[in-house]
Amino acid sequence: MKIKEAVKKGYLSANGQRLFRWVPDKWLIFALYTAATGKLPHLHHPLTFNEKIQWMKLYDHNPLYTMIADKYAVRQYVKEKVGEKYLVPLLGKWDSPLEIDFRGLPQQFVLKCNHDSGGVVICDDRDRFDREAAIKKLQYHYRHNQYYVSREWAYKDIRKCVTGEKYLIDQKVKELRDYKFFCFGGVPQIIQVDFGRQHIHKRNLYTPDWQFLDFTIKCPNDRKAAIEKPENLDEMLEVAAKLSRGFLQVRVDLYSVNGETYFGEMTLYHGGGIEPFSSQEYAVKMGNWIDLSKAYGIQNT
Repeated sequence: MKIKEAVKKGYLSANGQRLFRWVPDKWLIFALYTAATGKLPHLHHPLTFNEKIQWMKLYDHNPLYTMIADKYAVRQYVKEKVGEKYLVPLLGKWDSPLEIDFRGLPQQFVLKCNHDSGGVVICDDRDRFDREAAIKKLQYHYRHNQYYVSREWAYKDIRKCVTGEKYLIDQKVKELRDYKFFCFGGVPQIIQVDFGRQHIHKRNLYTPDWQFLDFTIKCPNDRKAAIEKPENLDEMLEVAAKLSRGFLQVRVDLYSVNGETYFGEMTLYHGGGIEPFSSQEYAVKMGNWIDLSKAYGIQNT
């Protein structure tokens, strides 16, 4: 089966590491990008945000990235840069899903694989919790190596584990709202807010001073949605800036919970660098914010 056909049929999401493990990075990256966008990525002179993400997959291999992509190890980085108070309280750490001590967990909790995207189990009521289904999901994700699926280099050598974290909810909005700060050279430039995940997933984009940006990245937006500016936005911007300092680009995900700021994760390859932009202007603008002249002498074009 051709790589492009496999991408379109969704095989890479589950079987990519088995089917295409030995495919050279550049070949698979070209195939993934082309299948998703219908265009070839310009890697010699990358211009857009997504093209530069592909370039970073291939050539920007800072050893620190492995720690940043590791949802457990990054806790130490956060502690050193901004302080332990921003970490979601840890309930446990296990070397595999089969070792989880459910007896020691509270009525509500969150379980996460540390090495991938999507390996999360949320328990909001232990009395109705399906333990077998949770273990099955975590085992499914535990077997994967995100690097072989998408060639996101930072995930290649993460030492796998499963963590348990405190269950959080913002009582004002009755959900845990995720604020994703796109940072470039330590400067937060765009804030993404995802909502309606259980119904119709929508995604609004804002400037740091909370002005609505009328373009989309993959998901539809909703100008009329009542997404209020977080009361702790200034603190969140400060935390995002400190955590992203020294990186060409990184997305810093934070939670606002009853006025308190908590760290979620740091993402180096938003959407794998293949999520479509509705605005070519912003695709290029965000690409220009990634200054490749600071990495291996590549000119920022």
